[in-house]
Parts: sequence; structure tokens; C-alpha cells
Amino acid sequence: MGRLVGVALTGVVLSAAALNCFSVASGEEQSLLARCFSPAALAGTTNEIKPSRNRAKLDVTLLKEAAIPARPPVSQAMRGPITSVTLPQGTKLIALTFDLCETDGSTAGYDGRIVDLLRAEGVKATFFAGGKWMETHPERAAQLIADPAFEIGSHGFRHRDMARLGGEALIEEIRLADAAYTRAHAGLLARQCAAPNTGAALPPPHISLFRFPYGRCNAASLAAVADQGEFAIQWDIVTGDPDPHRSAKAIAKTILDKAHPGAIVIGHANGRGKNTAEALALAIPKLKEEGYSFVTVSELLAAGTPVIATSCSPARSTAKSRLSRESHAKRQSFFGLPGLSGAAH
Repeated sequence: MGRLVGVALTGVVLSAAALNCFSVASGEEQSLLARCFSPAALAGTTNEIKPSRNRAKLDVTLLKEAAIPARPPVSQAMRGPITSVTLPQGTKLIALTFDLCETDGSTAGYDGRIVDLLRAEGVKATFFAGGKWMETHPERAAQLIADPAFEIGSHGFRHRDMARLGGEALIEEIRLADAAYTRAHAGLLARQCAAPNTGAALPPPHISLFRFPYGRCNAASLAAVADQGEFAIQWDIVTGDPDPHRSAKAIAKTILDKAHPGAIVIGHANGRGKNTAEALALAIPKLKEEGYSFVTVSELLAAGTPVIATSCSPARSTAKSRLSRESHAKRQSFFGLPGLSGAAH
């Protein structure tokens, strides 16, 4: 138990020196993250990873009254669920995404091992945070919002199946999550470290991305999200990390075998992902070796043409891996899995 000063991840150790990179995250210009949080405050702890039961009812009165920044609706052409992005030839970008969902009756965790690794590796990522999660993890939410390498998207408020919601309940699931972000954002900027004269770049005032809980949606929920000015973001690479039987090697192999320019990878950083950090410690260096750059989802969307699915149900790809035979052979040797095909989702 306690703070993780050096995090061992399948032979990779994030030393105190590596953790110090948090304080110089944006090069010569000190980021808002560095101004407001010390390396010790940012480091993950073992006692916050595991979710716990919590029957206490969350008071959402103030969230219902919160003023949410206005955003223009999403255009008709962009109103479907986006699963990946088609990029210009030779552009190798990939987006890692992590869900931070929390339901009624529980308090989800915060897997700092994942976040610490991303920061130490200089990897950008997008976190789809539930509104309830942001309310129960105010300090961690503020840190993620302040980090210039990270982007925050919405994952609804209570992680409800939005294909089964309608009317006010549907709108509330979207707006309460937006209000939770607005409150976390305002709280961060109210700190003295975020005063305008610091020169630090400020995080966006509102959310522009949405991921449906359970990946489920229908025409009504797609329209409701788009009317709020948020793009519906799905994925095309599933880590399967909630499965406790999936090893780090199996998760990493899935990411690597299915990786392609414009891919969106889904994982979990709320304590529900098993072996996720260890898998990333294996996959990230290999993806870098292959020439991939890590970007946020918004950066990925801006770099090419979004691939929009006809429904929210992610299709399982039956196409062969885009890897060359030589690259594939190297990976089999790397994982010590000669003859093993792509891991199941």
C-alpha cells in the first residue's frame, strides 16, 4: 500500500528520475500541470486502484443548476459513431483511449500506473471520464484536465445504457457529465497556480467528445449527443482488459497485431482494467519503434477523415493484420508466442 515512487511494469521501472518528467512536461514552457501539482501529488498510489462499494447518494443539485458553455451542434455528416480515422499515406498516428466510468452504488478506482507510464513515456491519450467519476475523484480529474498531453471526453454521468434512455433522462446523462467537467475545470482555474499571469496554456472550457457507456447507442442518443456539440467516439481496437484472464502479453499482442494508422484503442483506467499498465509497457515501445506517434482523439480527427460506422455495435474485424510478415515474426519472437494468432477480444 502507499505511494508508488518507482513502478515496476513487466521489467520496466519508472524511477524517481522518470517521475520528475511530470514537472517539465511541456519543455521550456511550464505547463499548468507542473505549476499546480508536484511529482509526488501526481504519482499513483496502490490504495486508489481498486473500486469499492459506496451506497451514498450523490447530490447533483448544483450540477443541474450549472451553466454549461454553449457549443454548436455537430454537423449532419459527422453525427455517426466514429471508430477510426483514415489518414494520408505515410502518416502513422494512433490514439490510446481509457474509460473512467463509475456507476451508482460504487466508487470506481484510479489506475495511476497507467497515467504515470503515459507521462513517463511522453505519450498523449484521451480519457473518457464519467461525470460521477469526476465528482468522486476531484483531484485526479483536475490533474488530467491540467495535463497538456491528455484530452478529456465524456462517458456519460452514471454509465447508464443510453440506448434504453429517452426524454429528460437521456439529456440528463449527457448534461450532468458536462456539468461535472465544467465544475472540475472551474475549480482548477480558481487555484492561485492557474492565475492568468502564469503564462500556462489553459485547458478547453468544455467537452467535445462523447463515448457511449457499454458502447451502446440508438438514433435518439446519437442525436442528443450531437445536439450537445459532442462527437460520438467508439473504437476499432479492443484491449479486452476487464477480463482478469487476459495477460499483459495477450493485451499487448492484440494492440500490436491490430495497430494501424488512424486506430482508436480502448482500455480502462478506473481499476476495472486488468494488466493494462503492464501491457502498455510492452506495446508502447514497440509502436514507437514502428514509427507510430501517439495523439489525442481530437488531433487524430483533425489529421484525416473519420470512419463513421452505421451503428454503435463495434464490428469484429475479419481482415488480416496489416503487419508485414517480417514485423509479425519479430513480434512473435518478442512475446515468446510462436504460433499464436491474434488474441480474442
